[in-house]
Amino acid sequence: MHTDIPLDEGYLNMDLLRFTTAGSVDDGKSTLIGRLLYDSKNTFDDQMEAVEATSKKRGDEHVNLALLTDGLRAEREQGITIDVAYRYFATPKRKFIIADTPGHIQYTRNMVTGASTANLAIILVDARTGVIEQTCRHAFIADLLRIRHVILAVNKMDLVEYSQERFNEIAEEFKRFSSRLDNIVGMTAIPISALHGDNVVEKSAKMPWYEGPTMLYHLETVYIGSDNNHVDARFPVQWVIRPHSDEYHDFRGYAGRVAGGVFRPGDEVVVQPSGFSTRIKTVESFEGPIPAAFAPLSCTITLEDEIDISRGDMITKVNNPPKKDQEIEAMICWFSETTNLSPNAKFYLRHTTKEVKALIKDVRYKVNINTLHKIEGDKVMGLNEIGRISLRTSAPLVFDSYHRNRNTGSFILIDAQTNETVAAGMIL
Repeated sequence: MHTDIPLDEGYLNMDLLRFTTAGSVDDGKSTLIGRLLYDSKNTFDDQMEAVEATSKKRGDEHVNLALLTDGLRAEREQGITIDVAYRYFATPKRKFIIADTPGHIQYTRNMVTGASTANLAIILVDARTGVIEQTCRHAFIADLLRIRHVILAVNKMDLVEYSQERFNEIAEEFKRFSSRLDNIVGMTAIPISALHGDNVVEKSAKMPWYEGPTMLYHLETVYIGSDNNHVDARFPVQWVIRPHSDEYHDFRGYAGRVAGGVFRPGDEVVVQPSGFSTRIKTVESFEGPIPAAFAPLSCTITLEDEIDISRGDMITKVNNPPKKDQEIEAMICWFSETTNLSPNAKFYLRHTTKEVKALIKDVRYKVNINTLHKIEGDKVMGLNEIGRISLRTSAPLVFDSYHRNRNTGSFILIDAQTNETVAAGMIL
């Protein structure tokens, strides 16, 4: 494998960017990812030999870099992406996880799954067709999932003679649409040709009029530090650690992953939902005590007082407590092919480390993802549909709105009979 990065301590501590790609069929998503991997020297030599051989066998004019990412045989045969494929690569500046998600409307749930943890979305547009219904749908889903940064990649510029006018036209049209969305804070339009590598990793000589960054440079430098909520301190307890050994005879620690804010020894904290308060004694990591823990670090917290705490409880700061309620309003994307969602249906709801029973009270409206119009009066949701519901839980949930914190504002619904995950939800 030819890569420029030594796998040392520095690599492990590098910044990680998760991004998702979305675009209509044949917009060149898989080719773009293949190009990113190949030009940034993140491919194995034998992989490239196999791709070259397959391209030749299929009679492709160029080496088909899409074959680097479309892993399923059905994807290769049909030339489309079906499932979410995760790819890992790195440059000397950053590590990356790519969620390559499908563009078809019938795979909306796959896109929601892939985009749910992403910091950035690359939305591909074919320079010949411009902004279409699918583009708006992908932007809406990116916005719904609170992805803050978007790259509008105007691909196949080679097929429109690298026209600056055409690029500006598409960028303007997309800006007009995205101005109606709430969460996107940074939008960068980049003219590219994934097939020939223009402006993907290297600057293109064919588009001297474009003065912005190449795609890889933007991915390496986009600032995502403010995407995590470092204000509201939230620590869902995953496990209570009691070693029962001579060395740690009285040790009682609470392990989990920080979902927001900062925790330091000496901080005054409240345990939800019981409401008992105490102070943090120590914050422990695998290597030993640390001065502070912030999202998304996994750690163990020990407290000064003996309080009854178990999995599903949440440690928070005194000054800004989360909401506590059994009545929840949420946007959901329905995942199940076998069952539909309708009022009075019952499910298990999993939120951070807590699981409760939930009853659907009402389907308020569904969203037409192509026009953003609300469809009221239709109370049944089927596969891939997105809408707003109200539900009641068997025990109070301790939560924030999804807009404020993606970790404490999201949940999944599980079918009690089949154990299938039937929906992903975002609390309003």
